[in-house]
Amino acid sequence: MATVLNGKAVATQIENELKERVQALKDKTGRTPILATILVGDDPASATYVRMKGNACRRVGMESIRVEMPKETTTDELLAKIRELNNNPDVHGILLQHPVPNHIDERACFDEIALNKDVDGVTCLGFGRMAMGERAYGSATPQGIMHLLNHYDVPLAGKHAVVVGRSAILGKPMAMMLLNANCTVTICHSKTQNLAEHVRQADIVVGAVGVPELIKKDWIKQGAVVVDAGFHPTDDGGVGDIELGGIDEIASFYTPVPGGVGPMTINTLIRQTLEAGEMEAGKTS
Repeated sequence: MATVLNGKAVATQIENELKERVQALKDKTGRTPILATILVGDDPASATYVRMKGNACRRVGMESIRVEMPKETTTDELLAKIRELNNNPDVHGILLQHPVPNHIDERACFDEIALNKDVDGVTCLGFGRMAMGERAYGSATPQGIMHLLNHYDVPLAGKHAVVVGRSAILGKPMAMMLLNANCTVTICHSKTQNLAEHVRQADIVVGAVGVPELIKKDWIKQGAVVVDAGFHPTDDGGVGDIELGGIDEIASFYTPVPGGVGPMTINTLIRQTLEAGEMEAGKTS
């Protein structure tokens, strides 16, 4: 029987530890760590995610500044807002909620975020430093997955990991983090031929492709570690990128959907914001 990688439980445990660290930082500096969230437009799913991130901050005693901008916002206006937050000494982390409206140059806006405030791990500079093993905040979802795997002592070194998906904030950084953890990594995507054959070879499968249940249960070899980073709402809850029905008879470890990867993403964001606050306090003390 497989071990469930319970992200919800681990995130709750980490939040309890973060509360103590936040209070210690307040006692030391008299300042509260602050995450600034930027929401451009009126996408309801994005608004929900931003609200959840703000709630998570409050649960550990941090604060969040919620910046809402109309969908007509230009790239230059958004860049100016990011520069304003970069220059605000009270802001320790900046999150630009993805996606922004199509007419905005999202990559340029991500890369305007100062490295020391890039707590969501979205800048090219942060990605490059992470990939090279230098100090940077990793993209929140893959970093949360690594934290979850490490929490459950899942063996990584020497294992063959297959990452299905190549997005800039999930698939690519996930592959680099697993490579840095001494996995042998294969990256698959929408143009990959014989996807099933690649997945069958995997000791660790990461579903990060954004297509409901694209990865079939019978592709997964006995004893594999199954990580599903997808979430697609359904009438009775939701499904991920991997067919999980009966997976407990096949996998050695797996993440449920929901309750696996999702809680770790937000948890990582607030943990990295606190780390940014602690780093700043270390410089000024």
